[in-house]
Amino acid sequence: MQVGTAESAPGELATGWLDVTDLPTGTPERLPVLVAEGEDDGPTLWITAAIHGDEVTAMATAQDAVDEDLAERLRGTVVCLPNLNPAGLRRNARTSYYHGDDPNRYFPDPDADGSRPPRVQELIDERIFEAFADSADALIDLHTAQVGSVPFVIRDRVLYGEVSGTADGDERRAERDEDEARDLADQLDRLADAFDFPVVNEYAAEEYTERNLQRSTAGAALNNAGIPAFTVELGSHSVVEEDARALGVTGLRNAMCELGMLDGDPEPTGLDAPVDFPVKRAVHPHVDAAGVVRHRVAAGDVIEAGEVVADVVTPHGERQATVESEHDGYVLGRFEGVAAYENDPVASLAVRDEGDLVVPRDAGE
Repeated sequence: MQVGTAESAPGELATGWLDVTDLPTGTPERLPVLVAEGEDDGPTLWITAAIHGDEVTAMATAQDAVDEDLAERLRGTVVCLPNLNPAGLRRNARTSYYHGDDPNRYFPDPDADGSRPPRVQELIDERIFEAFADSADALIDLHTAQVGSVPFVIRDRVLYGEVSGTADGDERRAERDEDEARDLADQLDRLADAFDFPVVNEYAAEEYTERNLQRSTAGAALNNAGIPAFTVELGSHSVVEEDARALGVTGLRNAMCELGMLDGDPEPTGLDAPVDFPVKRAVHPHVDAAGVVRHRVAAGDVIEAGEVVADVVTPHGERQATVESEHDGYVLGRFEGVAAYENDPVASLAVRDEGDLVVPRDAGE
């Protein structure tokens, strides 16, 4: 298999580069590529990581999961792009210096308005999408989350129904009826469960599309290309957290076992959700007044609706407000920094989810 300059042979690991755009300095912007091809035929799994440049545990996990030993034992092929955002990595920042906004919101979406010329990040994401859309049988996208975050898997909503946008794209891949969507959702569930991290569903349908998450790496793979795909959050950003890295490698090998690419049974990670009900992501709660935040809870703590999760104090240390959760669930991570302005969020939570995981494309309208 060939991806960029990396051309694999059975039983071998190949490395190379995928050029995605040209820089004003006259050199190409290129992404590192690893391709592990097994001796026997089997599925093709894509592993992508670090589209946010400071999410380095994700990059290290991808690098360490794909080696020569894997190629010797594999059925099928693993394609790994361990750093989707070299511009962010160069300056240890979440975003690139192309636009300064989230690079994980520009993947192709057939519902998008194609009336303006695409910016460079959109072109880069489209070229990455084209590289995996026709070859991947599954895709796992690696990230990190907030300060002290617990590791978890994010499971996207599966969209179905007619595509209504004007952007260029292959609508045949994106359009599916409800039965086809539920079949895709079942494939996704089996793969995410095999990874053996706590599963957190994406935001409800309206917020999901409002946040453009159907244009994230995993969201576009799932809802545009029809590929079972999910996101993995591996602790905090900016430094490699070794415990989370090792768990991530285990999860990736578990997914390969589920896909029939490796022999043996999945290895338990020991990570269990602290609640026994389905949960979804929530950026919550928010402060009502500006001040200095003092958290009362940490990542992994179970909370109930009405529970105080933080205090807001004045510069002199006097408590002026408390911040309560409106939901049952648990803490995924806390937002960086303690200086808060009106309506700033203080945490990322996993809250009770009673919504359907398969939804019409127009559910958020």
